[in-house]
Amino acid sequence: MAEITIAGIMRAGAYSPNHIGNDAAIFNAVADNLRKRGCIVNIYSEEQFLNGNVEEQIIVNMCREIKSIHKLQKLEDEGRIIINSGYGIENCTRERMTRILVGSGIPYPESLIVNTNECVLEALRSSGFEQCWIKRGDFHAMHKEDVSYVRHAEEAQEVVQEYFLRGIKRAVINRHLVGDLVKFYGVQNTPFFFWFYPFDAGHSKYGHEAINGKSQGIEFSKDRLREICQHASEVLDVKIYGGDCIISPQGDISIIDFNDWPSFAPCRKEAAPHIAKCILSAVKAKTRQ
Repeated sequence: MAEITIAGIMRAGAYSPNHIGNDAAIFNAVADNLRKRGCIVNIYSEEQFLNGNVEEQIIVNMCREIKSIHKLQKLEDEGRIIINSGYGIENCTRERMTRILVGSGIPYPESLIVNTNECVLEALRSSGFEQCWIKRGDFHAMHKEDVSYVRHAEEAQEVVQEYFLRGIKRAVINRHLVGDLVKFYGVQNTPFFFWFYPFDAGHSKYGHEAINGKSQGIEFSKDRLREICQHASEVLDVKIYGGDCIISPQGDISIIDFNDWPSFAPCRKEAAPHIAKCILSAVKAKTRQ
């Protein structure tokens, strides 16, 4: 493995809200595991990646800046090995994610995709939306207000108008689902999969976990959860992933959020070797082509 040289691109702090340390920790843990397997791993900041010339043919990254994503896509098109794919990272932006998951038949809340300069009252009322979540459609969440819980259509209209004033042109409105909130982490083509109740564990980024509150311990199929999440990772083209889902009172599972390379904070030590294995498996598969 000594001949394998990897560029590691860390996530810019602006895209690690309340999780800068956790994001850096999982990235460094994976780099250490790759080095133990004989790889050379050169670490760059996202700013260095954008401003400089990264020559390595293998790029492992946590990028979120749109310019970084487009550069990753260009390098991937030129034949470099990129993990996670720049296309997969872009697929995790709200509007694209919603369209892909719904179009692939993956359980997901009933949703509306709207222009923020429009009145959404009639669309919400005709769809029977009351409690719902409004999320910026164009990009990943950077601020608490990029994901907003509202209790009725009038409040939703106010939030959509605020998005317009902030320069956000599109929004996704998800119907609020009642049930247990579950957070999950997974790594494609490995046995690793981890889930837990974030509210019960005191795990939070913006405090939204309090809306669904303490878990009720609703029974559900853990195999089905893993199957749904794995399917989502494949259609979104994200090998290293995490997200959130709701378990309904009947035990049905619906994904409500899906992220490229999350922090793995509660399971970092366990996840890092599997992420390294996933990366090396992808490298081997590509070099055999």
